[in-house]
Amino acid sequence: MFYEPRLGHGLPHDPFKAIIAPRPIGWISTVDAEGRPNLAPYSFFNAVHSRPPMLAFTSESMKHSAANAIATGEFVFNLCTRPLFEAMNTSSDALAEGLSEFEAAGLAAAPGRIVRAPRVAASPAALECRVVHSMRFHDVEGRALDGWMIIGQVVGVHIDDAYIRDGRFDTAAAQPLARCGYRDYAAVTEMFEALRPIDGGIYALGQPDR
Repeated sequence: MFYEPRLGHGLPHDPFKAIIAPRPIGWISTVDAEGRPNLAPYSFFNAVHSRPPMLAFTSESMKHSAANAIATGEFVFNLCTRPLFEAMNTSSDALAEGLSEFEAAGLAAAPGRIVRAPRVAASPAALECRVVHSMRFHDVEGRALDGWMIIGQVVGVHIDDAYIRDGRFDTAAAQPLARCGYRDYAAVTEMFEALRPIDGGIYALGQPDR
């Protein structure tokens, strides 16, 4: 089939998010201007640069996380894993402003080292970020949309030592979750390694990812 999104797809459910899958879950914690914590998952999220490390999440309305990140200039990405799925799902609820998703989800918060926003203590990894860009989306006709992108530079990295093995972060052991469209999710439990042509047939330990 072929369709133009502006004309509709004719299917019972929109396939777009299922095609762009799996997508990392941006489990974002922030604080508001009064210092109250907020925690929410975003399915439009990814790393966007490596030197320096940067990541981005997008919000299809000006929700608490996006508003807090823009107002305070800070946020934390918390790695969401299979054991933390229920807590992450609970934190997606639309709570009233000022109520804590940490408390609703039964999650302990740990303080940031550099930013004011707390992190999820049970997460195997968390990245403290400072906002370097924020922008509102526009369509091809130039019309402003009810969507924003927030890009943060990673200024602090927390890793549970239990997941560092042979000098590498053990992704499969952490079992990170991903969104797969509709109400579907996936967990990384198995991986394979492959060399690139530029590797010359040898995996160069200690060399930066390219």
